[in-house]
Amino acid sequence: MDRIQAIRLFIRVVDLGSFSKAAADMGMGQPSATKLVAQLEKQLGSRLLHRSTHGVTPTEIGTLYYEKCKLIAHHVEEAETVASLLQSKVQGGLRITTSVAFGRRVLVPLVMRFMQINPRLQIELNFEDRYVNLVEQGVDVAIRLGRLADSTLGMRYLGINPWVVVASTDYLDRRGRPRVPGDLATHDALIYSTVQGDARWHFTAGDGQMLSVPLKGPLRSNSLSALLAAARGGMGVAALPWYVAHESVKSGAVMPLLTDWTLPPQEIHAIYPSPRLVPAKVTGFVAWLQGQFGEAWWTEHK
Repeated sequence: MDRIQAIRLFIRVVDLGSFSKAAADMGMGQPSATKLVAQLEKQLGSRLLHRSTHGVTPTEIGTLYYEKCKLIAHHVEEAETVASLLQSKVQGGLRITTSVAFGRRVLVPLVMRFMQINPRLQIELNFEDRYVNLVEQGVDVAIRLGRLADSTLGMRYLGINPWVVVASTDYLDRRGRPRVPGDLATHDALIYSTVQGDARWHFTAGDGQMLSVPLKGPLRSNSLSALLAAARGGMGVAALPWYVAHESVKSGAVMPLLTDWTLPPQEIHAIYPSPRLVPAKVTGFVAWLQGQFGEAWWTEHK
């Protein structure tokens, strides 16, 4: 038995003094309505209604129960209204996670702008380079870069994160400028230990030609900021996301190399715990993010 439905039906029977009218009001047949109230009386162990040819009236216990039921129904309606509002408006708490470098350099300014548009949001922003379990950690949205494994999670494509090879003019003056990817085999590579195949970089030419180059060098790190600092300091050649390298390229601290070739770009996705019944705060944030990663987006979000 649906207890809430039974309570609502009982209230309507008392209000209207009729099973048939109450049943019609709630969109059910009279036999079903009569059975539901009878089940309620059986569960309570008390007769709630007097039934006669003149109509239906509450018993003494039924009258007391009716008053309590109206309070219960009111609170249930309030709860449903709150849930509906939270589901339909961009408000409440929103817990977001992404990688450290992307979070600090890209997501922070985007989130600040989104909060200005939606002042009723309270955001918790976490940065971790490991993948977290969204359900276990209570995460509403994760922004992830790279290929995704098949899963039951909800996801939306946001854009592409391209990479670039860079070095300082001081380093290039000392070691020469690589003209083709194969030249990197004789250079000092600054190797990111998480992406781009570690000590082997994979290039694609404009005509589709692919080339894989083994590398060696003085520094290996899982920190993009450390690799950028080393490249700026003339320690070698680094492969970096454009969002990390852009300001240093713009200032002339490093120069882009092998511009006729590209490294594998990473896809950017928004991930959330389930593809169904997604709260408006999540869909609103994700939809807004989908408009932020256009062509050369890394030059715009600084």
